[in-house]
Amino acid sequence: MRKTLTTLIAALILGASLFGQAKVAVHENATDQPVIPKEIYGQFAEHLGRCIYDGIWVGKDSPIPNIDGYRKDLVEAIRDLKVPVLRWPGGCFADEYHWMDGIGPLSERPKMINSNWGGTVEDNSFGTHEFLNFCEMLGIEPYISGNVGSGSVEELAKWVEYMTAKGGTMAEKRAANGRKEPWKVKYIGVGNESWGCGGNMTPEFYSDQYKRYAIYCRNYDGNHLYKVASGASDYDYNWTKVLMERVRSDISGLSLHYYSTINWNRKGSATDFTEDEYLDILAKAVEIEEVLRKHETIMGLYDPRHRIDLLLDEWGTWFDVEPGTNPGHLYQQNTMRDAMVAAMSLNIFNKHTSRLKMANIAQMVNVLQSMILTKGSEIVLTPTYHVFKMYNVHQDAVAVPVEMPSDSLVSKSGRLYPTLSVSASKSDALHVSLANPSVSETKTVELEFDSLKPSKVSGEILVGKGKGIEAVKSHNDFDGKVEVAPAPFKGFKTSGKTVKVTLPPASVVTLAVE
Repeated sequence: MRKTLTTLIAALILGASLFGQAKVAVHENATDQPVIPKEIYGQFAEHLGRCIYDGIWVGKDSPIPNIDGYRKDLVEAIRDLKVPVLRWPGGCFADEYHWMDGIGPLSERPKMINSNWGGTVEDNSFGTHEFLNFCEMLGIEPYISGNVGSGSVEELAKWVEYMTAKGGTMAEKRAANGRKEPWKVKYIGVGNESWGCGGNMTPEFYSDQYKRYAIYCRNYDGNHLYKVASGASDYDYNWTKVLMERVRSDISGLSLHYYSTINWNRKGSATDFTEDEYLDILAKAVEIEEVLRKHETIMGLYDPRHRIDLLLDEWGTWFDVEPGTNPGHLYQQNTMRDAMVAAMSLNIFNKHTSRLKMANIAQMVNVLQSMILTKGSEIVLTPTYHVFKMYNVHQDAVAVPVEMPSDSLVSKSGRLYPTLSVSASKSDALHVSLANPSVSETKTVELEFDSLKPSKVSGEILVGKGKGIEAVKSHNDFDGKVEVAPAPFKGFKTSGKTVKVTLPPASVVTLAVE
C-alpha cells in the first residue's frame, strides 16, 4: 500500500499494529449496554428507475415467477436477509406522490411523469396496498414517507386514516379496494429532504410546517405513530439545531442523510477505480462517525433524556450510473468496495445506538448501493447483500464494547480511515464483525475477552477474487458471474481468553464465539 510521509510518521508513532497486528479488547462482561436496534439494518425503496418496477413488482401476469405480483426470487432473498423496516415511496419522489393515485382498480389509476428520476412514466400500479401487503407478507415494519412538498395536511391526514383506522369513510374506501382490516403502520415521515427536493425550505419554515402536518397525523384504534421530522443533509448542523429548538413535541425521530461521494460532479465508476479512489470512498464513508457525533451532541443540548431519536434513513455509496443506462435511474454495479463501505459503516452504527435508532441503506433493488440487481428473470445478490446477511446476527442483540488501536491512514483527499474496523454484540452467542480495508496487507487481530474462554468458534468471510485492487473491484453479475460470496472462515486460533484472527486483505469476517 502506498503511504504518504504523514502516514509513515504515524506508523512510527503507532507501532506494530499499523503494520498488520492489532489487539482488540472485547468487554463481554460489560453491563447496562444498549441493544442494537434491528432497524439499524433497514432498507429504502423509492419509485426510482427499476427499484419498484422489475425490482420488487412485476405484476401478477408477468412470465417472471411471482407471488401475487412480487418477484418470487426477490421475496426469498429479502426473507433470508431479515429486513426489519422498509422506507417508501421516497426520497424525492415522496413529495410529488399523491397516494390516492395508487389505490383502486389498476386500470383506473392515473399515470404521472416521474420528473425527479429520468422523466419516466409512473403508472401507479404499485401503491399503498401493494407496499403494505409486501411488508406484511415478509414481516417488515413499513415506514411511510409523507408528501409535504406538494401535498396538503388533509391529504396526509387521510392517508394515515386510510391505512390505520377501523371505521369511517377512509376505512370504507379501503375495504372497497379489497382490505377490510387496517394495517399496522408505525413510522410516518413528515416530508423528505425539505431543505432540497422536498420544498427548498428553511429550517425555520419547515419547523412550522412539521408541527402543522404532524398534529393531524392521528393515532387510530390502537395504532401509535412514530413521527419523523425531515432532518439534515450531511454537515448541516444548523438544520438540526433549529429543529431541536423549535420542534420538541409530537416528534419521535429526526432524520439524517449521508452519502459516500467525494465529488458530486464526477462521482466515478462503480467498478473501475484506483486504490486512491477506493481509499477516498472508505475515508468518506467512515466520516459518518464524526457527523453522527456532532448531530448527536446538538440533539443532546436540547434533549438530554434522549426522547428524540436520530434516524439515518438514507445512506450508502453513490457513483456514476452504468454505461448505457438512464442517468436518472441511478443504476450502479456493486463491488467488494461497496461491501467494505457497508461493513465499516455498520460497525460504526452498532456503536451509536444510544441515539441512532434506525438506518436505511439506499436502496433495496437496482438503485445505488443495492442489495439486489435484476434483469428479466435473472437476479444477482450483491456483495453488500452478503454483508447485511452476515451482520444480521447483530439485530436486537446487546452491544458489546470493544477497545482497539486508533490507527488511521490518510486518503488522497486528506480524510482519515482506520486500518481496522470492529463491532461486537451478544445474543445466543457472542458475535464479532471485523473488516480489514487494506488491499495488500494481511491483518492479525488478537481478540482478548474479559473472562470468556472460547470453546467453540465459527465464522464466515467475504473477500473478492484476485489480488490487490482487482480483488476490491470484484462483483457479481448476470449469466452466473459470482466473484464475491461468503465462505466458511477458519483463519483463527484459540488460546485461553483469546482468539487470534488472520484477516486477508480487503476482507469482512463475522465470528460466532461461545
